[in-house]
Amino acid sequence: MTKTANMRTAHLKAVPNEVTEIEYQPASLDIWEKKYRLVNKEGAPVDITIDDTYKRVAKAIAEVEETKEKRKEWEKNFLWALRKGVIPAGRIMSNAGALAYKPATSTINCTVSGTIKDSMNDILDKVHEAGLTLKAGCGIGYEFSTLRPKGAYVSGAGAYTSGPLSFMDIYDKMCFTVSSAGGRRGAQMATFDIGHPDVIEFIRAKREDGRLRQFNLSLLITQDFMEAVKGNKDWKLAFPMRESEAEIDGIDINDESKVIWRDWPITESYITNDTGQVACKVYRTIKARRLWDMIMSSTYDFAEPGFILIDKVNEMNNNWFCENIRATNPCGEQPLPPYGSCLLGSINLTRFVKKPFSDKAEFDWDEFKKAVDIFTRMLDNVVEINGLPLKGQEEAILHKRRHGMGYLGLGSTLTMMGMKYGSANSVDFTEEVTKVLAVQGWKSGLALAKEKSPAPIMEEEFEITPTMMRLRPAMEKDGIKVGDKVLGKVLHARYSNYMQKIAEVEPELVEELSQIGARFTHHSSIAPTGTISLSLANNASNGIEPSFAHHYFRNVIREGKKSKEKVDVYSFEMLAYRELINPDAMPFSEKGNEKLPDYFITADDIKPKAHVDIQAAAQKWIDSSISKTANVPTDYDYEDFKDIYLYAYDQGLKGCTTFRFNPEAFQGVLVKEKDLQNTVYQFTLEDGSTVEVKGDEEIEYDGEMHTAANLYDALKEGYYGKF
Repeated sequence: MTKTANMRTAHLKAVPNEVTEIEYQPASLDIWEKKYRLVNKEGAPVDITIDDTYKRVAKAIAEVEETKEKRKEWEKNFLWALRKGVIPAGRIMSNAGALAYKPATSTINCTVSGTIKDSMNDILDKVHEAGLTLKAGCGIGYEFSTLRPKGAYVSGAGAYTSGPLSFMDIYDKMCFTVSSAGGRRGAQMATFDIGHPDVIEFIRAKREDGRLRQFNLSLLITQDFMEAVKGNKDWKLAFPMRESEAEIDGIDINDESKVIWRDWPITESYITNDTGQVACKVYRTIKARRLWDMIMSSTYDFAEPGFILIDKVNEMNNNWFCENIRATNPCGEQPLPPYGSCLLGSINLTRFVKKPFSDKAEFDWDEFKKAVDIFTRMLDNVVEINGLPLKGQEEAILHKRRHGMGYLGLGSTLTMMGMKYGSANSVDFTEEVTKVLAVQGWKSGLALAKEKSPAPIMEEEFEITPTMMRLRPAMEKDGIKVGDKVLGKVLHARYSNYMQKIAEVEPELVEELSQIGARFTHHSSIAPTGTISLSLANNASNGIEPSFAHHYFRNVIREGKKSKEKVDVYSFEMLAYRELINPDAMPFSEKGNEKLPDYFITADDIKPKAHVDIQAAAQKWIDSSISKTANVPTDYDYEDFKDIYLYAYDQGLKGCTTFRFNPEAFQGVLVKEKDLQNTVYQFTLEDGSTVEVKGDEEIEYDGEMHTAANLYDALKEGYYGKF
């Protein structure tokens, strides 16, 4: 007799053995689908899976190779690297291999405008160029302190100028109007010299609701200004003079009370001296510390303006001999010359951690070096398929071939290896992983130069000027003098302050680079990586940052939705710990079976100076710059807050940015539930009555559901219904 047992259906789930097998969370897949998945004009997917996206990108970048055999070989290598955790920047992931579907898009994230000259024609020409750049999907930066101050007389027009800020409003409206390619709104950076007469207006510009919201704002801070702050000295606000202005106003250029000589990005038509400095008319003199307090107060309350130490940027620029950098891309990790552009890519460090969350956790340095080597070739190949819309941009990227390779997931990786972000051992690891990335990158750059040729700038001759001799006195010791002609590869490898840092650990490599030339002028940069971290890295921590929180909400723009949407996300290390170690673990829990190890810390647990220490450790080996934000608590002491920026200056950083949650000013992209619950928003109704609602509560308005915080922000800032 046969007996039949009643069997219930069992739902089996594979248990991951390593981090590469952890399933993507819904928010990550959703962002991939909206941002990076290729679809046709009817909206049907071309990329069915994330791996299809990788295959499309690998094939497109390998097509640059010269022979069929090489194309096949490198497509395979590039696909391995993508699956291993290298992530080209968003424009590459969206647009590489998509020519048949969106032919007018670029693979380049970062650009800087040509210098905006002080004339109406040039101001409007640059608006047009910027519109084309944004339409192609690129972010763009500009310096606006090249425009004369408000109230200055314009002889050609017989009138007084409205000043740089009024023209910035035009660029702001243009950016909001131009819908950037790939479903992405335009991104802009405005930089402004700390010595410009309108600098106070620039500092306060965003206090007006809705103004300049398509811009990030950063000040160009000089060493002279920082020393004036430290010494409580006077600071002169000044703007360059023409000969005609000096004559009409009767100004003696030797009168130090009325004229100060400064380096300036434009010398044409201005009064200059033998060393290339420009005579600037003094409009006002104030105490440096008074201006410093204005900057700090604005940054404390509004998280802007940012802080670019422009002298350090130029001092460490590999192209010091042919560039005067005055602007950056929208997030600040790429200081670039006029019409400069740079493509980006990041390596997901979490993918190289073996035996995570154990006392045997280690980093796979050999696999990491292999990934850097392959990724260097990938990024170099992207130069050939740049898709930049302006001739000046394309010429610059082909001539210098700069790219910016960095990493993401540093905070997540430190946690997986049992280290607290900001501790001494975490600082040591940060420096080591950045150094390995840099040295391997330059080794790969030399190999590529031997195989394919160095960047054209390396074989170009440059005539030595008095300014160059002033900047690099070591050249005189080597017998170089004004008027000599020296090859770019020599000026790059032997006299770049950064390359000499590489020479401290790899002297033979740098000497060979001076003889052959590198394939590119710049190799490294650490970007914020917000969207690619959340999507393709399954919410590993952004760039060089710690995890914001282990469970939080992210405000995302949805096409057709009238305010931002709140999306629920977990940190990657939280997902990994629950999958590999303890499925019951929960953030903030004190229960024994749910509690996380004490090394699971987040941005709020880290002292601001520890953020600076991590950034300084990485900056030693990064040849461009780093996008980094030090999160500080809402109740953080203001005097201690100011010290962060002085500490960043003393540590030799190229820039510093902080964020302090302030719901009266703005609603951030990343939001913790407790902050929303603790914030009450007041709405005024049509009949004049008011209602008060907690930030995390849902409100029905205009036929849609919104969180109170996002609705308040959309109405206040003027973007409601405009996505």
